[in-house]
Amino acid sequence: MNNHEIDYKIYGDDMQYVEIELDPNETVVSEAGSMMMINPSIEMQTIFGDGSSSGGSGFMDKLFAAGKRTLTGESLFMTTFTNRGHGKEHVYFAAPYPGKIIPIDLSEVDGEFICQKDAFLAAAQGVSVGIAFQKRLGVGFFGGEGFIMQRLQGDGMAFIHAGGAIMRKNLQPGEVLLVDTGCLVGMSKDVDYDIQTVPGLKTKLFGGEGIFLARLQGPGTVYIQSLPFSRFASRIFAAAPVTGKQTGESGIGGIFDMFSD
Repeated sequence: MNNHEIDYKIYGDDMQYVEIELDPNETVVSEAGSMMMINPSIEMQTIFGDGSSSGGSGFMDKLFAAGKRTLTGESLFMTTFTNRGHGKEHVYFAAPYPGKIIPIDLSEVDGEFICQKDAFLAAAQGVSVGIAFQKRLGVGFFGGEGFIMQRLQGDGMAFIHAGGAIMRKNLQPGEVLLVDTGCLVGMSKDVDYDIQTVPGLKTKLFGGEGIFLARLQGPGTVYIQSLPFSRFASRIFAAAPVTGKQTGESGIGGIFDMFSD
């Protein structure tokens, strides 16, 4: 691997953004729409695929890389940001919803990290953003994030985003952790990932926690989020007025509206 080395700082609490410092001719790649602000000397360029291929790669290689990204629901294109100035410059990427930005040094996780789809925010050029098929059929159908997850490969920095507060858990060999399938953000490649059902018929029917749990077995590192975006979105959807009138917190005005219908 030959990833660009980048320096960074993360700002904010619940709505974070990351500042990435680029030396001359250094490049960072991101999902379309993640950029918040750039310095004038930063050159933006839309590329086909994930930007990990060298300039000599053929069209079919780039097409294959881009095709893999569409399977995770991402765009065929990404955006690169290159410092064309003579000194250090900065580019800023913002989180898409309340949560935390997680820096992942791929050189510290044996060059590979598996994460939920839509988690990727940005990375040093040279990091490959591909797909990770789950081999077990049960994981594919009931794994919460689906049969396909994102695989980040390289030896540089990558940045992912997840909702709410984040817990990092280092699993020892043989140590097992049971996690709500939607709360699993990502894991190092050595973690064994499987799905198991919640015990007890009454718990399955009335527990409100879903029927399936992710079973993670060490060794390895896992990241857990307290607020999956799907849960966040469902609460907003449930609270949204159906007929266009404000409901639930309308106060005295709501009482008069009720009698006027």
